[in-house]
Amino acid sequence: MRKEKLEELKKHIHELETIKVEVNKNPKKKFITSNPYLFTLRNGRVIPREQLLKNGISGSAVMIAPQVKGSNEFVVNIEPRVFTHEGVAVSFPAGYIEKDEEPIDAARRELREETGYVSDNLVHLDSFYQDEGVSAAFNHSFLALDSEKIFDQELGENEIVRFMTLTLDEILEVEKMGYVSGGNTKLTLSKIKDYYRR
Repeated sequence: MRKEKLEELKKHIHELETIKVEVNKNPKKKFITSNPYLFTLRNGRVIPREQLLKNGISGSAVMIAPQVKGSNEFVVNIEPRVFTHEGVAVSFPAGYIEKDEEPIDAARRELREETGYVSDNLVHLDSFYQDEGVSAAFNHSFLALDSEKIFDQELGENEIVRFMTLTLDEILEVEKMGYVSGGNTKLTLSKIKDYYRR
């Protein structure tokens, strides 16, 4: 990995490191809720299940791997992921699909909001359920070819996103370091490798 990229990554990781954790005893609003169901199967068995909801909806999301125009680099996000061992994660830009929004439109919106990059050439890589035992979230991975930085970030109130560019080999190095640890990013990374092999 290039020395300057490693230093940039370390700087972001240091900045976003969790230094204190406490239970929020008075949350204004719960983001995660669940609905209980009973499912009757054709064989007569009835099984109880709970469906997790994110902000009242399924939590379907998009992941976008932005390839920077005129280079072999990709934009990656560095974000606090406080429930991981590392507390910080490197991932591709991602976000939830809003009600009545098409996945490709959500991908364009999330890419712009989180990074300020745009692309007119989005390639659908794959779609998959995130955790079909407790969730109806159906996620979509995209490759955003020829991405260009045009806008400033437009983050939500509680979003903290730093981003940088890395080559595919450097992203794989960061994965070996343990900072690319989310299943959505790992699957998207695998699909990108397949895309470029073809």
